[in-house]
Formats: sequence, structure tokens, C-alpha cells
Amino acid sequence: MKNKLCITLILLCFAFAKAQQRPAPVPIKIDSVKAPEYFFIDGDSLSAIELDRVLLLQSLKFDSKYENIRYQIIKRKVKKVWPYAKMAAERLTELDRRLATLEYESDKKKYTKIVQRYVEEEFTEELKKLTTTEGQILIKLIHRQTGMTTFDLLKQLRSGWSAFWFKNAASLFDINLKAQYKPETNIEDFYIEDVLLNEFKYERLEEQQPAIGFDYYKGRESWNEYEENLPEDYDSIQLAKRAEIRKKYLARKAKKNKKKRKKLLRKRRKSLKK
Repeated sequence: MKNKLCITLILLCFAFAKAQQRPAPVPIKIDSVKAPEYFFIDGDSLSAIELDRVLLLQSLKFDSKYENIRYQIIKRKVKKVWPYAKMAAERLTELDRRLATLEYESDKKKYTKIVQRYVEEEFTEELKKLTTTEGQILIKLIHRQTGMTTFDLLKQLRSGWSAFWFKNAASLFDINLKAQYKPETNIEDFYIEDVLLNEFKYERLEEQQPAIGFDYYKGRESWNEYEENLPEDYDSIQLAKRAEIRKKYLARKAKKNKKKRKKLLRKRRKSLKK
């Protein structure tokens, strides 16, 4: 049920909503800079050119071992779900552009269904593999890239009551459909943004401009303050919790694998009897 709900929500976002997507940045070539302007100082002429703003990134230096582990986990998940968020913004932008060219409502509905079928056939199997936390990150990235929360996207497609029902159903799986991307104040969102900027920098992920505005450096200030104010026993408490969670996860996984082996064994016995 969890997988079906996540896939339904994400596919609805991909196929139907209107995005307010900004165009992806184009790398500036050396010969594309503006012509120089000249300034006269004490009788001498000096040339100057205006350069584009450059975002200077320094690697985060963690004092907390647990926060470093948390960052690395988020990094792995962001790299996995980013292509889906980027694709969502592209599909929604194209859908919005295409619908604007259609005159009749019936044609708009037909085209929307075509896009929906394409997305379902292309990505449903991949989306099934996402974990709950990966789904949470994807929902935030969809807000980053489209400017709308998943709840608002559903509300645009369905009635407000349907959106309310989906919100409460999703809360059973710790997925907040109203979640917004706030890297200035939310530490997890700041980690996500830092991962993205570094991946863009080294061209390990394809860059796409966000549809919302925020200040990365304000997020960094919040993170510095957060790190400085962590209690002394923070790492020991959080690492102990993580170890317990991992222990339970491995136990569930072993139990699940055991059931699979028993099932395969029964099938083999039946086939041998035949």
C-alpha cells in the first residue's frame, strides 16, 4: 500500500501539475563575456569587465560523527532521486507549454492522459524501489524544482477534500505532502542543497535551476550554529539509536530472506513430485 501511494502521488505530480520552472543555466564560454568598459583615473584608462556571480563552496567540516554519517546517507539518497525531480520539472514545464497551445478542453485531457501513460510506463517500476526516506527527499526536491508542494499539486488536480485525504494517508508512512524545501532553516534540506551544489560543481549530476528562491549561505550559518550547539552526548545517543535501528532492519531482512528461501524450497519440492 505504501508503494502504491508513493507512486500515485509522484506520478500525479509528474503528469498533471503546472510548474514555474526557470531555464537551466548555460555554461559561459570564454568568448561570451561582455565588452570591456573603460574608466579614467589620473589620466590613465583602465579596462574592466563585469563577471557573473560565483558561488564559492567549502566542504562541510563535521565535529559530530553522527552528523557526518547522516550527511553521507542523505548524499546517497539525493543522487538516487534527483533525476526524478529534474524529470518532473521538465515534464511539467513541457505539459504546461503544450496545453497552452491547445484550444479545446477535450484535446487537453487527451494529451494529459498520453503524458500520464508515458510516465507510468517509463518510471513506475523504478519508483517502486524508493524507500520512505527517499520518497520524502523526492517530495522536497519536487517543491524545489516546481515551486509547488505535492499537496498543492494534488489540490490543483483534485478537490481539496481529496488532497486532505491523501495528506492524512501519507502521514501514516511519515510522508508530509505539504513539506516545503527550506535549506535556510531546515538542516536536512541544507544537507540536500549542499550535496546538489557539490555534485553540480563536479558535473556528477546534471544541473537545473530551482523554481524557488533561497540563500545557501544563510543555510550554512544555521548549520554552523546547529553544530556548535549540539550537546556533548549527542553522538553517543544518536549512534546508539542508529545501531538499534540497523539491528532491527537486519533482523527483518533476515526473516524476509528466510521466508523467500522456504517458498523456493516448497516450489522445488512440488516440481520434483510432478
